[in-house]
Amino acid sequence: MVGDSKVKVPMEFRMKLTPSLNKSAADMTLYRQMTGSLMYLTVSRPYIMFSVCYCARFQANPREPHMTAVKNIFRYLKRTSSLGIWYPSSSGFFVQAFSDADLGGCNLDRKSTTGGS
Repeated sequence: MVGDSKVKVPMEFRMKLTPSLNKSAADMTLYRQMTGSLMYLTVSRPYIMFSVCYCARFQANPREPHMTAVKNIFRYLKRTSSLGIWYPSSSGFFVQAFSDADLGGCNLDRKSTTGGS
């Protein structure tokens, strides 16, 4: 379960990713492929949406700390492969969704952050 104390969330609480221009550059193509794959996975694992979208902000100029954060999300997914949402095809089910917004909350560029579950 997501709330299980033994399961570590994808990004550490209050982890700060910055442009990190003084760090070495990461492979932009690989970084974009990895974040794209993670965006696809948010359909069945909506609780990783915030972490993935936060990392996706740095696609224009990814640095090593950003690549490390993306790799940490993949490590988390590997450890928690039994978690996720299963959508049954043969029976009806009720979907209820919630969303959250932080308007202008990013200290870097004052962009808004949204998330859903």
